[in-house]
Amino acid sequence: MSITRRTFLKGLFTTSASAVIGPSLLAPLANAQSATDEIVNGAWRTTGSHWGAFRARVGGGEVIEVVPFSHDKHPTHMLEGIKGLIYNPSRVRYPMVRLDWLKRNEGWQTTRGDNRFVRVTWEQALDLFYSELERVQKTYGPSGLLAGQTGWRQTGQFHSCTTHMQRALAMHGTFVKKIGDYSTGAGQTIMPYVLGSTEVYAQQTSWSLVLEHAEQIIFWANDPVKNAQVGWQCPTHDVYGNFEQLKDKIAEKKIRVISVDPVVTKTQNYLNCEHQYINPQTDVPFMLGIAHTLYKEDLYDKEFIKVYCLGFEGFVDYVMGKTKDKVEKTPEWAEALCGIPADKIRDFARMMASKRTQIMFGWCIQRQQHGEQPYWMGAVIASMLGGIGLPGGGISYAHHYSGIGEPVTGAAGPGGFPRNVDAGVTPIHTNVDFKGYSSTIPVARWIEAIEEPGKEINYNGNKVKLPPIKMVVISGNNPWHHHQDHNRMKKAYYNIETAVTIDFAWTATCRFSDIVLPACTQFERNDIDLYGAYSATGVLAMHKLVDPLFQSRTDFEIFKGLTEHFGLDKEYSRDMTEMQWVKKLYDECAAANKGKFEMPDFATFWKDGYVSFGEGSTFVRHQAFRRDPELNPLGTPSGFIEISSKKIGSYNYPHCQEHPMWFEKAERSHGGPGSKAHPFWLQSCHPNSRLHSQMCESPALRATYAVQGREPAYINPVDAKAKGIKTGDLIRVYNDRGQLIAGAVVSNDFPQGVIRIQEGAWYGPTGSEIGAIDTYGDPNTVTLDIGTSELAQACSAYTCLVDYEKFKGKAPAVNSFDGPTYVKIN
Repeated sequence: MSITRRTFLKGLFTTSASAVIGPSLLAPLANAQSATDEIVNGAWRTTGSHWGAFRARVGGGEVIEVVPFSHDKHPTHMLEGIKGLIYNPSRVRYPMVRLDWLKRNEGWQTTRGDNRFVRVTWEQALDLFYSELERVQKTYGPSGLLAGQTGWRQTGQFHSCTTHMQRALAMHGTFVKKIGDYSTGAGQTIMPYVLGSTEVYAQQTSWSLVLEHAEQIIFWANDPVKNAQVGWQCPTHDVYGNFEQLKDKIAEKKIRVISVDPVVTKTQNYLNCEHQYINPQTDVPFMLGIAHTLYKEDLYDKEFIKVYCLGFEGFVDYVMGKTKDKVEKTPEWAEALCGIPADKIRDFARMMASKRTQIMFGWCIQRQQHGEQPYWMGAVIASMLGGIGLPGGGISYAHHYSGIGEPVTGAAGPGGFPRNVDAGVTPIHTNVDFKGYSSTIPVARWIEAIEEPGKEINYNGNKVKLPPIKMVVISGNNPWHHHQDHNRMKKAYYNIETAVTIDFAWTATCRFSDIVLPACTQFERNDIDLYGAYSATGVLAMHKLVDPLFQSRTDFEIFKGLTEHFGLDKEYSRDMTEMQWVKKLYDECAAANKGKFEMPDFATFWKDGYVSFGEGSTFVRHQAFRRDPELNPLGTPSGFIEISSKKIGSYNYPHCQEHPMWFEKAERSHGGPGSKAHPFWLQSCHPNSRLHSQMCESPALRATYAVQGREPAYINPVDAKAKGIKTGDLIRVYNDRGQLIAGAVVSNDFPQGVIRIQEGAWYGPTGSEIGAIDTYGDPNTVTLDIGTSELAQACSAYTCLVDYEKFKGKAPAVNSFDGPTYVKIN
């Protein structure tokens, strides 16, 4: 389309239509491979990713073939999507600026999400970026700029997007940051009060010891066979060897394994283990019924409670109906909520008490309203069983994550690019006055801050005054995937004056931004990574496979360019190049390991692509505490396991009190609040074929699971028959917050009343208007944006009721992966 302008930004150039469209997607910039890369036709290069290490065959400046790393015996099928990440129609090709934002001074009203963008040069884009930073710092001060973010980034220790963005912006001035994350916000906040650490990111008992000593394993809302495919740093996938052994032990009846979950998980199907159905979001009533049985039948470990725990008496009084609501938490009481017969609850409690039991929690049940409570209750149950600190006993909250439970070498991994401003470097703007607003906010409340600046909320024993955010900077991150209630986000975004996003693909976050800068993928740059996030198995070279496509740049180059605008580019980079930094990080790692793990010189390492630290050793979570709680206290206020917390009780929060409790939800299926209008429980679990939203844009991989080009919605056969739906049909999923189109997959793995759509589906509404239907199937179009409680204020993505129907009429085309509408300025 062509727009006739009256006035425009000074210096903006006019381009021809062919130049705007750009070269073929498969062609790197200038259609040539850099001679300095020394890549010849058919060369193989080593690199890593969230999906594992691999080798790529490169020829003619293009990735031809991808094969798993030779050390990875259990590679994920998601490696098939790597080429689709590099070469896909969603690539951000050039610096782009939203048309309406450019025209704002001419009286144009902003329409974020209409996807009309103008191509500009890098110099013009960075000028606009810098000018907006200046304007916001001078007009509003630090409270007007949000540059805190959470997200999985791309792998690599040097090219970490958040680090580069925050270092550069900190050299310019101060800004609002976030605390916590979407994955474990409630868990990481409650567990330090209970067990003394976040637990969710802590090393857990080694799988080999679990397999040797556990007689029973409970996977509670946990699907490790699905989730262990990915890792924060490059995963080894060695944990899958343990899953194979566990499968054999189950078949030989050496270990009993039960999956507590509303649905039949991938893990259950693989292991062929038992299943305990539970109504969604009612894990706490089930656990309270278990606790009641353990106490009433004298099955709990009194000595463990006496020696290692505090506050048991107050909790028991609640369970027995002597305090609070004065309702005894009998199995009969629990049955009415969780849907498990009272006798089965008693049998489950007796079973857990009869043998050494390892409980393994997933993260999904703390991503719900009152998500602090199930994690706290899990620790109480484990304490009553007395297995904490024993190999194959107790409780873990992370055995599905990043290879936790693999043998640990103890080697030091490579460091990263510094996030903070170096000593002696003075930022351009030294104003640190937030004018009474909070400088740090809970991560899941940033939309609330944009929507209701000045509002005071409780958070973890403190008061937070939400700042009046006027500008947001987002780098390598997709909050329009991980935040809830997209129509609320649309409304709130009108309060933002400028949104800047740096990314390599046109996510919804880019579409709702004003300035979009093209970063390259991790496969278009050199880096270094730890192989095995928790095991520290080795160090991996991340060789650049191809030159950056189109006009994309590394984060390092982008923010070095930005800092040039205020004269601190040498301070930002420390006057070092990419490869000098990679070598520095490797050499520092070698020095840290000297005397324990001898590493070759950098040149040898870079040529070989990998250095191994050898075999690791085993570990038992909380073993030292169990052996001597006085010498090895936990990090709780008392040093013991706090079944009741006086500190939390002192906060006087309505929805998180001095011990774990059951709180009714704002929305709950199976006859609970809201179910009359929208009777189906929507669960948005972690996906099987991508990492959150990463890899959704890979066409070949997406084609392996999409239904009519849409995200699958998994539904029960009885529900499907009642609505006249069969596998392959399109359905409309809706509630009062929004609506989406998805593709039906009918399966007995999913119970009546439950529908599952995996999170991370790319949001693609038909238009920018509030309520526009999402064309691809992003569940966060309909999820509920409320905090878990006053303690954590974390996301409640699982708290969602919907209805659905067979889609009627001609479905709109999926537009999630198309990129922007290019606008030519005459």
